Amino acid sequence: MSADAHLQPASENAIELDAITHRYGARLALDELTLAVGRAEIFGLLGPNGSGKTPLFRILSTLMIPSGGRAMVMAADAAREPMEVRRRIGVVFQATSVDVKLTAAENLRHQGHLYGLRGTALEGRIAEMLGRVGLADRADERVESFSGGMGRRVEIAKGMMHRPQVLLLDEPTTGLDPGARRDLWQYLSTLQQQEHVTVLITTHLMEEADRCDRLAILNEGRLVALGTPAELKKQIGGEVVLLGAREPQTLAEKMAARFRVSPAVINGKVRLEIENGHRFVTEVFEAFPGEIEAMSVSKPTLEDVFIDRTGHRFSNEDHA
Repeated sequence: MSADAHLQPASENAIELDAITHRYGARLALDELTLAVGRAEIFGLLGPNGSGKTPLFRILSTLMIPSGGRAMVMAADAAREPMEVRRRIGVVFQATSVDVKLTAAENLRHQGHLYGLRGTALEGRIAEMLGRVGLADRADERVESFSGGMGRRVEIAKGMMHRPQVLLLDEPTTGLDPGARRDLWQYLSTLQQQEHVTVLITTHLMEEADRCDRLAILNEGRLVALGTPAELKKQIGGEVVLLGAREPQTLAEKMAARFRVSPAVINGKVRLEIENGHRFVTEVFEAFPGEIEAMSVSKPTLEDVFIDRTGHRFSNEDHA
């Protein structure tokens, strides 16, 4: 399949994936994944462990060559032109990559040397980046004395030292408290708006996915949903009704026969998407007195989108 057949022109996209496939032996980790990420977009890859986020991140960061398909980053082929791609991307891995025995400035200085920066240009960039992430006054302190959020900010400053056009972040808020997460997202928005950097972030957190301009939801290596968070939630019909019962399967069957609806039993609860959910649950209570032990009616979430597309709940218990 040709990338030109269904992707936008390269000039409009920072990242283009054309039928990316990857196997670990007999296991299919990515299944002909095709999507495009626009320039200066904050794009999320949302999925549970084993969904394909990690192999895709490794392919985009040139650490792994896909079994099939093509990944383009700023019009450079990640498999055929890895050095060109590395010049254009900054990478923040889930695992810490800073040297905690060095100061914040020393970590950035080492990174700058790797990209050929020297002298006053290097020192100016170090000062600029530490200022950008709010650590100018901590430049000469060892990273081991920093909080988790501050350490993450050093990671991002390090990844941005060479002025990349694309920033790749793999689960960057792991282990951070809510305040540190908020600060990180504020900085990502600044990068996008002021420097027009494209940000691609992998996450398993629904609240983070909600902050993205667009996101792709992955499951077992397949793309199951793509769009803005609002667009995806709007695709769910009405409200989401959850009912607890001693015999949920029996209740679901009775509801299907009585109201001509199609409820599902997920994790021991009867689940249904329906317009005017509050009015509907009143009718169900009246129709089956004593059978319902608990109920909830809510607006659709991204997890509801995942359930709608896969038939099961979003779970991170199974690791890839």
